Amino acid sequence: MKIQQTEFGKTADQQVVSKYVLTNSLGNQVGLMDWGASLLQVVVPDRSGESVNVNCAFDSLSPYLGRHPYFGSTIGRFCNRIEHAKFTIDGVEYPLDKNHGDHQLHGGADNFSHRLWESESFQDGDDLGVRFRLTSPDGDQGFPGKLAVVCEYRWNDQNELSFHYEAQTDKPTHVNLTNHSYWNLSAMHAGKATDHIVQIEADQWLDVDDDLIPTGKLNDVSGTPLDFRQPTAIGKRLAQLPDTNGYDHCYVVRGKAGTLRPAGRVIDPASGRTMDVETTQVGMQLYSANHLPGDDSSAKVGGHEAFCMETQHYPNAPNRPMFPTTLLLPGSTLRETTLHRFGVLSD
Repeated sequence: MKIQQTEFGKTADQQVVSKYVLTNSLGNQVGLMDWGASLLQVVVPDRSGESVNVNCAFDSLSPYLGRHPYFGSTIGRFCNRIEHAKFTIDGVEYPLDKNHGDHQLHGGADNFSHRLWESESFQDGDDLGVRFRLTSPDGDQGFPGKLAVVCEYRWNDQNELSFHYEAQTDKPTHVNLTNHSYWNLSAMHAGKATDHIVQIEADQWLDVDDDLIPTGKLNDVSGTPLDFRQPTAIGKRLAQLPDTNGYDHCYVVRGKAGTLRPAGRVIDPASGRTMDVETTQVGMQLYSANHLPGDDSSAKVGGHEAFCMETQHYPNAPNRPMFPTTLLLPGSTLRETTLHRFGVLSD
């Protein structure tokens, strides 16, 4: 097992961005960088033993410094959507940065994916890891309170990649953290991911309006294109979702939130690779990369050529009191974990 740290590039103000490569004793690798506390690569074998990167990423730092599809980024302060870019806490309304029409998406234009995080690598028993730290000031993108965030990635010999989040605040504020990786288990640039077989541990999904803002209602997956309770190809029912050109929906993960439990499983029949997702989070967004343009701004990855499984609290929770709260109070610590386990189908 080893950890290698190199310079990945420099920001416009000449700050050095570091890349870390974690190699387990099987030779499988995870790449990370401290710009956006981002996941760069996951190199794992297929059924014939050939290893490739299955996580979409750019080859250099430059594309990450501008607008991009959040490839592998840590998203905050609040992932997904907040209606009309505002919420109220204790009778005080907080207007937020609007970066998605009249709404806020993924924490505003200058969100956590566009910050240089402090970083340190470590080995803890059988785990290799990198711990990233960021302090978000009071008023950042409109959010109240000074927020201290820790994002820790771990990689082990079981080919398990885990994300651990912690956050503390000095004022009541809303927080919702996730990782925004795009996966293709055949390989980045292997073409459409629509043949990937998906199973999601959810009986309900969040009803949304025309702007994909949750209304507060929970819908049953039965009889809908969103039913992945049994293994189903991602592409089988895409045509039944013309308004969104595919999946961009948040599921209610079965089981008790706060406990690590199965959320989803993906199988790539072509390569034999598998990915199991477990999480403590209450929900998971399935996104079928509907709007990737396939040009340099998306590293030549096009629509439906990857997918995301973003574990998270519910979008727009600050404005939907019937949802589990995302309000973090002084003296409390947010703690969430998501685990990705990579494997190969047995013959």
